[in-house]
Amino acid sequence: MKVKVCGIKYQNNLDELSKLNIDMIGLNFYRPSKRYLSTNLDYTMLSENIKKVGVFVNEDIDHVFRLIDRHGLDYVQLHGDESVAYCKTLNKSTKVIKVLRIKENIDYALIKNYGFVDMFLLDTFTPLYGGSGKQFDWKLLKDYTSAIPFLLSGGISIEHADDLLSLSIPQCIGVDINSKFEFQPGDKDIETISHFINIIKNRNELSRK
Repeated sequence: MKVKVCGIKYQNNLDELSKLNIDMIGLNFYRPSKRYLSTNLDYTMLSENIKKVGVFVNEDIDHVFRLIDRHGLDYVQLHGDESVAYCKTLNKSTKVIKVLRIKENIDYALIKNYGFVDMFLLDTFTPLYGGSGKQFDWKLLKDYTSAIPFLLSGGISIEHADDLLSLSIPQCIGVDINSKFEFQPGDKDIETISHFINIIKNRNELSRK
């Protein structure tokens, strides 16, 4: 199971996370967010195995392309109301993660419209486009039939590790963690993240043997 740590804002956090067995980091370029990345980071210590994901909300597409180049982004994660055409344009140059903001149901019509993206991220609906620390009803996942893989997000904490490992949904390829692993917005609790990763990764490996 992949682990994506979102909302990286500080260099010391990035350097510490680079030593852990994570798969993705999320860099938030949505200005109203408390985790908005307003400076450049030094990615020298970051392994090429850890992919950089730029998080955007209804951003001007030319600015997205500039930030892809500036930060060497491997993915763009689109949280807003970006059109199919917008996403296809980006998908010609980079990998795209489209966020589905879930209230009471999963919008399968939307999934069909964006069926060309590399993966979805299923998150709890919030007017602030994520980072709410709230969890949607995971029982909805049993009806997920799309072939497009997804990351699960929304209020995930270390207490959910066992529940995550018991999910029997092949399309769920990983989790996106954020607010429940922070001291304050953007300031990551590296020790708790490390503990969570050890649980998720080690038990996954044992289950395959």
